[in-house]
Amino acid sequence: MKGVILAGGTGSRLYPCTKVTNKHLLPVYDKPMIYYPIKTLAEAGIKDILIVSGPGHAGHFLNLLGSGKEFGVDLSYDIQEEAGGIAQALNVGRKFVGNDKCVVILGDNIFEDNIKDSVEKFTRQEQGAKIFLKEVPIESAQRFGCAVIEGDKVVYVEEKPKDPKSNLAMTGLYFFDSEIFRIIDRLSPSARGEFEITDAIDNYVKNGQCTYEVLNGFWSDAGTFESLQKSSNYLSQKSNGSNGGNEIVDEIKRFQEELDSLKKKLTDAFL
Repeated sequence: MKGVILAGGTGSRLYPCTKVTNKHLLPVYDKPMIYYPIKTLAEAGIKDILIVSGPGHAGHFLNLLGSGKEFGVDLSYDIQEEAGGIAQALNVGRKFVGNDKCVVILGDNIFEDNIKDSVEKFTRQEQGAKIFLKEVPIESAQRFGCAVIEGDKVVYVEEKPKDPKSNLAMTGLYFFDSEIFRIIDRLSPSARGEFEITDAIDNYVKNGQCTYEVLNGFWSDAGTFESLQKSSNYLSQKSNGSNGGNEIVDEIKRFQEELDSLKKKLTDAFL
């Protein structure tokens, strides 16, 4: 299988930082953001990887990453000339992927789960697509594409719904057979003028060819200042061997103990 990392886009939600650089080159804890999707693919055994970026910063990626030897992979580069949606960006990789299957990952997505077993299973699958889902609070589901599942199949997908039909968010990680490029050829622009990857996935769904996995570990779309900070904090805590969740629980416990002590003092004072 080939790997494709989509690292274009304007990064408008991270302006003004992205005025001078591509958002995928911004630091997340102690590494540039783009390091994390490369690591995810490399650990899954994907060695042949294409990075698709916009025309303004393509040279920056090459200067930073080079041939990919540092990661134990072989990196290639191509350019998405203008922003037109995820499906359009993926179509840039048509010649690179050829008749192979591919793993597609958005360059601002950070995953804790190791997907090596998933890759090995998909290589044995004759055709179709697989998407990776994450449970989120239903009120947050509007920010993402959402999926409805039945058994081992996806039966419905929708991009950023106003009224989500599930709390299963579609992450920026997808497996496709080579049919994906013929599907992209048939797509029309969405209401916002983009070629949506969700519309491409919907073709697989309608043919009963889209499976899924629900991720258990940490996942973040580090495309906003809030999620960028969240990702950095999590990776820092993980690197230092601490558990952010336990730290928060301990802090709440200390606060509650102090509050109980204050209540007791006030009660004693009035007795």
